[in-house]
Amino acid sequence: MKKAAIRETKEESGIDIEITKFCGVFQNINASICNTLFLARPIGGEPTTSIESLEIGYFPIEKALEMVTWGNFRQRIDYCLNDEMQPFCIEF
Repeated sequence: MKKAAIRETKEESGIDIEITKFCGVFQNINASICNTLFLARPIGGEPTTSIESLEIGYFPIEKALEMVTWGNFRQRIDYCLNDEMQPFCIEF
């Protein structure tokens, strides 16, 4: 799972990362989708957009959270940033 997260981050953003922590899982029961969430830190690469990323950049957390508008993605980030919520397994 960690290797997949590292690879996908590179493919979608151009950024090389090091996984620092497993946070938890969000599982969409009806769609049979399971998302595993990690925290990571950038260690290299060059920010680059792709067909899956319209904008790449580093933002303060508050600004980044304002930019997140898709489904329950903000909730996912909130859970990852709150040590007291981890590890989590959220079914929806």
